[in-house]
Amino acid sequence: MTLVQMQPRSMSATPVHRTVADAMNTAGPQVCDDMTVEVALSVMASARTGHLLVCDDSGLCIGLVTQAQLTAARDGSTYTDRLQLRDILGDRGPFTSPVTTMAEAEHAMRYSHVDALPVVDEHGSALGVLALAR
Repeated sequence: MTLVQMQPRSMSATPVHRTVADAMNTAGPQVCDDMTVEVALSVMASARTGHLLVCDDSGLCIGLVTQAQLTAARDGSTYTDRLQLRDILGDRGPFTSPVTTMAEAEHAMRYSHVDALPVVDEHGSALGVLALAR
């Protein structure tokens, strides 16, 4: 697993002290948790992205859904056209902070078995996404 380098790194920067803010991608599409799976798949396709940040009705980030998760939910035996993102998200998180070191974030991603983490501020608002390179 290699983390995506989204911003140029200065020659004097030492990798040990790099933070998530140095490598995160902009937040990209953010959708509300009451959106249906089918609409979310359409948004994802039109945005040409593999994930969407999901926010609650107060605008706080509550998680991230991937195309694989949405496709699995749509293809599941219990799927209905009223299935909403909040129904498939489960527990809130995992998240990371922009001041988290890259080493800590990579460890958390490996431990959680995720390819992307929402980056949130101290209030829970989405700032970006840290994604693993493919």
